Amino acid sequence: MDLSITGLASGFDWSSLVDKLAEAERAPQKALTSQQNTIKQQNTAYSNLQSQLETFKTVVDSLADNDLYDGRTAASSNTSVASATAETGATAGTYVFKISQLATSAVLSGKSGASGGLGSASTTLSSAGFATSVTAGTFSVNGQQVTISSTSQTLQDVFDSIKSATTDAAGNYVEAAYDSDTDKITLTSRTGDGSASATPIVLGSPNDTSNFLTLAKLGYNGSGEVTSSGALGAVKVSATLDTANFATAITGGTTGQFKINGVAISYDATGDTVSDVLSRINASSAGVTASYDSVNGVFKLANKTTGDSGIALEDVQGNFLSASGLLDGTLNRGKNLIYTVNDGGQITSQTNQITESTSGITGLKVTALEAGTADNPATTTVTVAADTDAIKTAITSFVTAYNKTQSLIDTYTATETSSDGSVTAGVLASRRDVSDIASLLRAKAFDSVGGLTGTLSNLASLGINTSGYDNSLTLSDETALSEALSSNLSGVKSLFTQDTTGIASRLSTYIQATAGEDGTIATTETNLSKQSTSIDSQIAAMEKIVESDTARMKRAFAAMETAQAKISQQSSYLTSKFG
Repeated sequence: MDLSITGLASGFDWSSLVDKLAEAERAPQKALTSQQNTIKQQNTAYSNLQSQLETFKTVVDSLADNDLYDGRTAASSNTSVASATAETGATAGTYVFKISQLATSAVLSGKSGASGGLGSASTTLSSAGFATSVTAGTFSVNGQQVTISSTSQTLQDVFDSIKSATTDAAGNYVEAAYDSDTDKITLTSRTGDGSASATPIVLGSPNDTSNFLTLAKLGYNGSGEVTSSGALGAVKVSATLDTANFATAITGGTTGQFKINGVAISYDATGDTVSDVLSRINASSAGVTASYDSVNGVFKLANKTTGDSGIALEDVQGNFLSASGLLDGTLNRGKNLIYTVNDGGQITSQTNQITESTSGITGLKVTALEAGTADNPATTTVTVAADTDAIKTAITSFVTAYNKTQSLIDTYTATETSSDGSVTAGVLASRRDVSDIASLLRAKAFDSVGGLTGTLSNLASLGINTSGYDNSLTLSDETALSEALSSNLSGVKSLFTQDTTGIASRLSTYIQATAGEDGTIATTETNLSKQSTSIDSQIAAMEKIVESDTARMKRAFAAMETAQAKISQQSSYLTSKFG
């Protein structure tokens, strides 16, 4: 028989009694737990207040930064002529820029004829010297489809297909021919007897799938004869140098080399494509951009920088520059920027960026975008002024952040009385130090700043006032703030930034001492955490005593059950013996 089961022998529910006694013994623990919860809530509130103060300090510090008041804006009266920006501390003023010439880059256009021609009428399309590959498909002549079934066909095959497709019932047709001397294709309308006709040749259709007409530079001109608009042979940039259709074969083998502006560029005539060489030039420190104009059949080099500077070329090993026509090309010289400021002397610059190094205006950067002539220059007026909008934004942000901080303090310290008379106090209502923070913030924000001259001495001078009922601030007169910023910027700057006594200076110092890493709030949070930890230890010790007392009472009652059971057994025995 398990006599530890409550009431088994005695019929008395002593286990419930023990639980109630233990619960009553835990009453001090509950009081400590309630106290601990309050401490934790206070600690959280202090942490939130510290975070808000740190946010407020960021806003305050921006007002204490001298650079804020030295910020400048730059406005161009004619943004199509020039744009402008001003750095902090730029010299304020109005500057008239007259631009008679923009800076441009020097461009070297290679000599034409660098590429070979198409070949001959018997040349296959795949090997013809077109700029890009001919695609199989169809194209239209006089509304009739001409089919290119394969690029292994010759030019003559295509010409024959044109004649066949355009021959009508009367025997009229379109004749195509290639002139290797001019490197052009000519289409001619002919009558049945072979004589030339004035019937216009209609070329192309939206349904064309081959690019032959485009590569042949053939287009409708309203007449009975159409000739390619330019020479057809082109350098194939995707082919290796030795197979790229240069008029003069590229020499230099695998160790070809040339120099541009003194920078050596190497090439492999059998392994590098034309595109590879152009890319190598562009990626080098030669300071030029290389390209191939397939329409006009010329190579070009353009300086990456503007200004009147040339391009030096030299074939070191091999003949790439000579074969490409660059060595004998024509240089279109770059130009320097020419301008005046406030009708002063003529100023030149190699770039279209006007900086203080050329204009002499501290902190001002102007980008010239349009030019006139020496007699009629393009003109714009650039105005550099204090960035009062940024300062005004910083001040209004200050008011907003200040009010948010005070509102958070009010939330934590307020005491409310309900309609039934019950009172609810904020979690920090009993903390005098928090009320002191609110009062000191108000005083340091709104009290006058000593040592200033003039009419600006406090926030009220800027149209910022207190309500008289709480610690909040209100920008009640924006006109006063705008006037102070436009007419007395130095006074506004001193009001906020004056050492130790300026509004932003003294607030920043106070907030740092209060909410900083070693500030009073951090110390309070540490103390509250220690109190909470101490309560944990107290509760743990008390619980051990409760558990010990509970175990002792259970043992005593179990012993009672044992004794009761023995008495019951003896009584039953005596009854059975003696009736």
